[in-house]
Amino acid sequence: MTTTTATPPPEGVEPVDTGRLDGASGLRVITVLAAIVLLTETSAFQTVMVGAALQKMTTTFSTVGSDINWAIIITGIIGAAATPVLGKLSDMWGKTRVYLLCGALFLVGSLIDATTSSWTLFLVGRGLQAFATATLVLSYGLVRDLLPRKYLALGLGVVAGGVGVSGLLGPIIAGALVDHFQWRALFWFLVVYTAAVMVLFALVVPESKLRVRERIQPFGIIMLSAGTFGILLYLSKGQDWGWGRASALAWVIGGAALLVLFVVIESRSSRPVMNIRLLSRPEVGLTMLMTLFATGMLMVVATALGYMSQTPSSEQLKQMVAQGAVDKAHEMTGMKLPLSVVHVRLDPTYHYGSGFGMLSFATHLGIWAGVVSMIFGPIAGVLARRIGARIPAIIACVVMIGVGIGFALATPHYSWQLFGVLNGLFGIGFGLFFAAASILMVDALPEEQQGIGSGMLGVTIGIGAAVGAAIMAAFQSANPINAEVGAMGRSATQPIPQVFADQGYVLTFWFMSGLALVALVIAIVMRHGRKPSTAEMVH
Repeated sequence: MTTTTATPPPEGVEPVDTGRLDGASGLRVITVLAAIVLLTETSAFQTVMVGAALQKMTTTFSTVGSDINWAIIITGIIGAAATPVLGKLSDMWGKTRVYLLCGALFLVGSLIDATTSSWTLFLVGRGLQAFATATLVLSYGLVRDLLPRKYLALGLGVVAGGVGVSGLLGPIIAGALVDHFQWRALFWFLVVYTAAVMVLFALVVPESKLRVRERIQPFGIIMLSAGTFGILLYLSKGQDWGWGRASALAWVIGGAALLVLFVVIESRSSRPVMNIRLLSRPEVGLTMLMTLFATGMLMVVATALGYMSQTPSSEQLKQMVAQGAVDKAHEMTGMKLPLSVVHVRLDPTYHYGSGFGMLSFATHLGIWAGVVSMIFGPIAGVLARRIGARIPAIIACVVMIGVGIGFALATPHYSWQLFGVLNGLFGIGFGLFFAAASILMVDALPEEQQGIGSGMLGVTIGIGAAVGAAIMAAFQSANPINAEVGAMGRSATQPIPQVFADQGYVLTFWFMSGLALVALVIAIVMRHGRKPSTAEMVH
């Protein structure tokens, strides 16, 4: 989801030869565009598939607890760091070449995740997959360089619209694969899919001739990523380590120091990846701040909904724990206890959970946000052209706050039907917000700074998503579920791994609603976006 301007060069200025396919047949143009879209979809597919499948992965990574969210956090951090650097490399080395590099790294990461049972190696694979995040930004540049001008609007629209298609198809494909072949199947799908579309891409997409001679100074973005990592590690692990322990505080203090160093480096750099001077502009700084505070809600709803609805119901959990107690007693004593004599009580309260398979989750709940967002993204563009992008952003924030409060209130009284309605409403906020934020950024910057502006917005979205996942992990970790098991006059208490009490999600949704409220306040007070947008909105 992005916006862009597609203007011819000023009169009297010699256009740059980018290798544009002027004179190519319509079939040739369509083939090139299809190859770009198909390879770009790798990032979108992994985002929706892995987020929906987290609960199923607990069968293999049963000891990591709430750290399961690092499967999401790590991609946000690395993707945020990689996107602006790869964007600059693409201008130096060629967009097609860097595009294929992203695909190759994604392919290796998918292969690792399809074959490993090590949590550490799994995170390495997820980190490699994160490099594909840059393909969405690169795709717009590649389309602008290669497609004839009369096809630019259509081409950019098709690229952006593909993200919504993956949001619709991704959960269904993943659901069918995981339900029949377990969670590794979705990574094998990504391996096969990526390999096939990389071959197509290499065969039909020519290299852009546009080159920019400049040095990359990545030290600032490295400091930003490392600092963010330290703070998020403290947030997600503070409950386990002890919030006030010196060894835990060292992570957050060190992270904060690195963020300060990031600002110093980027302020003094002649080739900044994140232009601090641009951030000083209210229209740029406030847009990014609004995006940072809102993105956490967007990530949490999508991830939490899949995890909660696929967790076994309370009765299923009790039966599983009772059966486990019977099997353990039989193993230790040789006695086969009747299941009826084992009594299980869950503490604290636990009401959510449908025990859905992934395909059931996709068809009952998962697809509706994607369907609705595909409708409301273009609506945001129409509103922006008529009244400015600020109003769609305000509406999106109001919707997100309402949805977050709705989930917080609904969790202790769970029904999948109510969650489905809330997820459909969430799609309104999702579609409006990302379109509005992109338009606000485009309107805030002159054309020659659109590249770095898009990169900065991508960094903000990646970090915002990682922050949301870390906060959810902290609340989950602080609210575990214990089972009190009693049989024949004896009782014992045991934790239920990776199942979390109602309160963990209730607090998460309330907290995210608070962050979305901050985003709403920023959208209301900003002076930017009050006039009709002059950007060409592509969703």
